[in-house]
Order: sequence, then C-alpha cells, then structure tokens
Amino acid sequence: MSEISTNAYVLVSAILFTIGVIGVMTRRNAIIMFMSVELMLNSANLALIAFSRAKASTDGQIITFFVIAVAAAEVAVGLALLVSIFRAKRTTNVDDVSTLKG
Repeated sequence: MSEISTNAYVLVSAILFTIGVIGVMTRRNAIIMFMSVELMLNSANLALIAFSRAKASTDGQIITFFVIAVAAAEVAVGLALLVSIFRAKRTTNVDDVSTLKG
C-alpha cells in the first residue's frame, strides 16, 4: 500500500482553508460563518498533523488537541451568543443585526 505524501495533505488543507475563507466572506448567515471558521481551524489541524507525521514528532498532534479544545469552547460561546441574538432579532443574518437593542 502506498503512503500519501505530506504535500497531498497540505494541498487538501489549503483547499479546505480556501473554502472556509470563501464561506466567511460570501455568506451572511451567522451559522454558516461559524461552520466556515471551524472548517478553517480543521484545515490548520490537518496541516499540523501532516507536518507532525513527516517529522515523526507528536508536537503537532498535541497542539491540534488543544486547538480542538479551544474550538469546542468557541462553538459553545458562539452558539450561545447566536441564540440570544436570534431571540432578540428573529434573524441569523449578520447584515440585519446591528445591535441587541429592541
């Protein structure tokens, strides 16, 4: 069985990161924007794991573990904010939400 090169992993990571950036820049729905940011974080994790594997080190895997933990906390806080904004404004469109007041 052939081994996949580090370049292939980095290419997939760059493609995923680009899709995430396009999602953040073009979409106005806050949920889609959160998903795009998560896609960018996961693409960075993929690159860290690929480089860690290439150097036969566990440093990248350890950093990835902490990035995943921080991303989980970010999702919890972000969704809590999104729910409170949705209750006040009845929309998840970021263009329609200027303040939380009335």
